[in-house]
Amino acid sequence: FCSVRGRGWRGLTLLVWVAAVSLVLVADGRRVRQPRCPAGCTCTKDNALCENVRSVPHTFPSDVVSLSFVKSGFNEITGGSFVHTPALQLLLFTANSFDLIDEDAFLGLTHLEYLFIENNKIASISPYAFRGLKTLIHLSLAYNNLETLPKDVFKGMDALTKVDLRGNNLICDCKLKWLVEWMHHTNATLDQIYCSGPPLQQGKKINDLLPHSFDCMTAEFASYQSLKFESISVEAFTFGKEQYVVFAQPFAGTCSFLEWDHVEMTFRMYDTIESTSTVVCKPMVIDNHLFVIVAQLFGGSHIYKRDTSANKFIKIQDIDILKIRKPNDIETFMIDGESFFVIADSSKAGSTTVYKWNGNGFYSHQSLHPWYRDTDVEYLEISNKPHLILSSSSQRPVVYQWNRSQKQFDRRTDIPEMEDVFSVKHFRVKGDLFICLTRFIGDSKVMRWDGAMFKEVQTFPSRGSMVFQPVSIGNWQYAIMGSDYSLTQVYQWDTKRGQFVPSQELNIQAPRSFSLVAIDDRVFLLASSFKGKTQIYEHLMIDLSN
Repeated sequence: FCSVRGRGWRGLTLLVWVAAVSLVLVADGRRVRQPRCPAGCTCTKDNALCENVRSVPHTFPSDVVSLSFVKSGFNEITGGSFVHTPALQLLLFTANSFDLIDEDAFLGLTHLEYLFIENNKIASISPYAFRGLKTLIHLSLAYNNLETLPKDVFKGMDALTKVDLRGNNLICDCKLKWLVEWMHHTNATLDQIYCSGPPLQQGKKINDLLPHSFDCMTAEFASYQSLKFESISVEAFTFGKEQYVVFAQPFAGTCSFLEWDHVEMTFRMYDTIESTSTVVCKPMVIDNHLFVIVAQLFGGSHIYKRDTSANKFIKIQDIDILKIRKPNDIETFMIDGESFFVIADSSKAGSTTVYKWNGNGFYSHQSLHPWYRDTDVEYLEISNKPHLILSSSSQRPVVYQWNRSQKQFDRRTDIPEMEDVFSVKHFRVKGDLFICLTRFIGDSKVMRWDGAMFKEVQTFPSRGSMVFQPVSIGNWQYAIMGSDYSLTQVYQWDTKRGQFVPSQELNIQAPRSFSLVAIDDRVFLLASSFKGKTQIYEHLMIDLSN
């Protein structure tokens, strides 16, 4: 009985096992089969090799843990290509023609330890191509066409012990700074790889570079605010610990003063001075009093003072109309604690004149010369001595030097081989003195003072240029060339070359002057426009390594 019963239990167990297998193999009336080796692939017990396939197969036998692709015909590894093969531990691509690895290309491979993508034509990798590969210990991207790698492409791959980037044309610029930083913090080892560029780094070992080897900070002027009026000059100034700007509007006949709204973060109207055919509104602060020299083409020029008690501008003085007939530019300056301004006169009968403050008003101190149609005057110090440079439509720029004993300017020299210079503006780089000379048609130039004279440093083709303005922001030195016929060009000083290099283009209609104002830890460039809207730009710092 026992023997028979034992055989009965064994038979019952067999029936239960067969039933269970039947349930597994039959689902919804269909038979489920073990995946076969895909067409174009050869499968062994735990390995699959695919050659000349047109796409990544979706299914492989469940015991395949290593997969190789050779001479495949697909153009990229798309996202989620291996979600159906989660057991893979090794994946290899070699001698294929694809050139792009998409984001999440290896999604679902939670057990992958070795990834070899070698001897292909990869030129681009998505920033999230390797997302999810937390168990990967060896990654090879050797012998491809990579010039850079997206920032933090290895983020989250904490198990990495080996990365191979040999045989690529890596450009060691700011886009690859992150890799150098990563190399100094990772536990993974990298074979010696060399920079293919830029010229400064070419041939160097990336492994030897340091994060501070890269100068990745740059800047640009970004459009911030557009003012709905035309203007011919702009001046920024400080009065009563506040920053202001004033625009000369020749068609409206006003000096328009704007102040910074610290709440709305915009420039708003502050006050105006009514005038006629206004060309320059020059602010001048003396002993905490604000004066504004208003130069007009018609009706004479005048001086106004800000009455703080009445909160308005009051005209205090007229400028001699016999000397100043057609003003074109005004410069203010101080010499030995005394305040001066000079007006460049561009008429046939007028005279460029220096005025001095005597405690009660401004009086004519010195007429420099008549009849020369001066278009611009620039005050600067050469060898710690006060100088003026006058630009004229009828002669080369003339340099005047202050005579301390006579307390007047004496003619010193002129700047040779520079005819038809509309204006001269100066700047300094590491103690060296430079000037920008503007010409409307021809070549504008940058020249450097060599201790005895100004010598040419750089030439700029200028078509329709009436302003070539140097501006300095921190360690950044720019020169902005306006044009009536094309876009305004922004140049940035390259210390290593000792020259300006193209930096940016600005769309301003007929610019006439530029001025900087620093407010609330921000720097703005104000651009007057003779035939369009006056523009305000913000100077923004940009980290090229991001």
